[in-house]
Amino acid sequence: MLDLFPETVNPVEIIPARKLAARVAALFVAPSDHFETRAVDELRLGFDGIDGDFHAGATRRSGGREPWYPRGTEMRNERQLSIVAADELATVARRMAIAEIKPQWIGANLLIEGLPHLSMLPSGTQLFFKGGVTVKVDAQNGPCRIAGRSVAENAGMADHEAGALLFPKAAKRLRGLVAWVEKPGRITTGEEISVRVPEQWIYRT
Repeated sequence: MLDLFPETVNPVEIIPARKLAARVAALFVAPSDHFETRAVDELRLGFDGIDGDFHAGATRRSGGREPWYPRGTEMRNERQLSIVAADELATVARRMAIAEIKPQWIGANLLIEGLPHLSMLPSGTQLFFKGGVTVKVDAQNGPCRIAGRSVAENAGMADHEAGALLFPKAAKRLRGLVAWVEKPGRITTGEEISVRVPEQWIYRT
């Protein structure tokens, strides 16, 4: 049998699962016809995500992020929610030489505080909200020019196209996370979150 992880040649480092704490700083929802969001006091989540939100649905159509499928292929919607952190958005704003980036401009649904390096949380991380909701992280949210153009326009940048092109570079690994609803319910502003980061392994070649 082939040993995928030969200890003497390519040792594997196991990082144990761990728990972290965070808090909901703000909540947002998008109209059904546009990805930019507006602030709300609560989110009501079902298995399809946020009812009426731009990214709601049990399935979605594939796009440029899924080159292994023909564009428009129906697939599982693991991008029901967009989660961001204020400190990361501030870093991106500095890189773009603008005063701020508001979560609404890039279609965020949850602004989380208390989690350094939010965007680096691995796939499978679970967010247990005190009110009973559970959300599971799918992956980092790759920055794109559509969000970049929204930032450029809302921030009043002189050259919108240059801003759209700059955002993907400035926001790399700082754009937050996409996630899906594992256990539905209601999330409110200020709610406490228990974060479970799953066990990981690092395969050293």
